[in-house]
Amino acid sequence: MQLNQEFIFCVAPMMDWTDRHCRFFHRILSRRARLYTEMLAAPAVLHGDRTRLLRFDAAEHPVALQLGGSDPLLLAEAAKIGADFGYDEINLNIGCPSERVKSGAFGACLMREPELVGDCVAAMKARVEIPVTVKCRTGIDDQDPEAALGLLAERVVSAGCDALIVHARKAWLKGLSPKENRDVPPLDYGLVHALKQRFPNVPVVLNGGLATLDQMRAELEYVDGVMAGRAAYQDPALLLDVDPVLFGETAPAASAAVAVEMFIPYIEAHLAEGVPLHAMTRHLLGLFNGLPGARAWRRHLAAEAVKAGAGVETLRAALAHVETGRQHGVSAAA
Repeated sequence: MQLNQEFIFCVAPMMDWTDRHCRFFHRILSRRARLYTEMLAAPAVLHGDRTRLLRFDAAEHPVALQLGGSDPLLLAEAAKIGADFGYDEINLNIGCPSERVKSGAFGACLMREPELVGDCVAAMKARVEIPVTVKCRTGIDDQDPEAALGLLAERVVSAGCDALIVHARKAWLKGLSPKENRDVPPLDYGLVHALKQRFPNVPVVLNGGLATLDQMRAELEYVDGVMAGRAAYQDPALLLDVDPVLFGETAPAASAAVAVEMFIPYIEAHLAEGVPLHAMTRHLLGLFNGLPGARAWRRHLAAEAVKAGAGVETLRAALAHVETGRQHGVSAAA
């Protein structure tokens, strides 16, 4: 199954960030970006409020459901539910370094159990027809990264894994916080490049530390795709250049301000459902980073969108600060 074109640019799954509102807005910025949900534990999918957890807008396609867990039967059932909801891909998290993984239930600790991960992939593949992929680290704690990553990749590929997404650094479950694990362990892109050489017929996606589209485009010489996390979330305007730079296509929105206007009908519809404004606009705070009026935009949204009854007029007022800054050349820090 060749998915290389589909994986050229992905937005990483990020807890508390890449919810359905965030993903809808990201789709306004790029038609081609592959979007991922926050990680959902398999038992939550099986026993929780599925509509609340799994609901997404058809405009989000292509969108992948990321699952956490280590029980092949539970993961297979959760994958089937996700496929029935219409997701385009099921992704298994083998990279999360949070406190919750230390129980051995899911996440980066599974780097030590490649056979079990392979069993999980095989079980999911047996239940769904959509791609099943794995997102992992290069290893954990005192593991040798080359050996750990190679062994895991060998097992999941033999189980039918359709793509490997590699955060190119170790996770230190002993001694580092989840936040430190995103920055402190050194990156090793070369290890991921070598993995692609070893598995030429399996799409390999590079994640970790990618900040600019120039950097990402350079990495596409060695891997099938790149996955941006914090860069895409904290500076979402980066996504406006994804389609032109990486795909040679026109961006769906002519500018960040136009993207905000395109988001307003979605906001109005969800305000009518009872969704508070700040739940949607919190994903827009970094949209104008580096541009005149950016600080006023952030301040206005942060202060006003949380107020009871706040509506789209709040968003338009924040946007007016950006227009004023543009007209008067106010610095981004003003």
